[in-house]
Amino acid sequence: MTTQNTAGDAAQIKVLTSNSMRAVMGELVPQFERASGNKVAISYDPAKLMLTRIRSGETADVVIIGSSAIDELTKEGRIAPDTCVVLARCSIGMAVRAGAAKPDIGSVEAFQRTLLKAKSIAHTINGASGMHFTGLIERLGIAEDVKSKARRRAGGLIGELVASGEAEIAIQQIPELLAVPGIDLVGPIPAELQKITVVAAGIFRDAGEPQAARALLEFLSTPAAARVIKAKGLEPAGEKK
Repeated sequence: MTTQNTAGDAAQIKVLTSNSMRAVMGELVPQFERASGNKVAISYDPAKLMLTRIRSGETADVVIIGSSAIDELTKEGRIAPDTCVVLARCSIGMAVRAGAAKPDIGSVEAFQRTLLKAKSIAHTINGASGMHFTGLIERLGIAEDVKSKARRRAGGLIGELVASGEAEIAIQQIPELLAVPGIDLVGPIPAELQKITVVAAGIFRDAGEPQAARALLEFLSTPAAARVIKAKGLEPAGEKK
């Protein structure tokens, strides 16, 4: 149970997190703040950029990112190893503008046809999904065709380009697509091409508020938090694939 702090001893918890958890944190953090009396300041970034910031000397209380990155940061001595927890699993999907016909992506062949037929395709440069998609189109042998019509951003919610009409389809992690008004999720990309990201969290060794940070991670691991995680398009850590 989260203990309520008074205004005088309320902690300010600094969190660095990947964009896949934006919608989840947007709903759960206010609940945690009300229950604990603590305040949470969140910075969102694609995983690659976040790692660069951390390795350049930036620190915080909590980091939420892919489990492989947590492992790297732990080995580098930046994260306390006994604080690491798995929160969720995240898949890559495709979205179109709200109301548009949803293309067939039920097989590798259908997915490839959809990419070739699309007039424009939005994806990130530095996000986990964007880097995977770049390798994926190379594997499929359609990289040149897709690159010529790509609409790319360093990071952020790439579905915004579809909502605004700048791109026909978007490829990104499903919770990031669901966070954008004005687009419809087509579904996950085929399993043979999929990349599941295990979202994990840890507390920095030099955290200014380690106890409050631990309370936040405990809150994010509750059954109530798992229901929100699932509603936002991720698979809670406790659920089997």
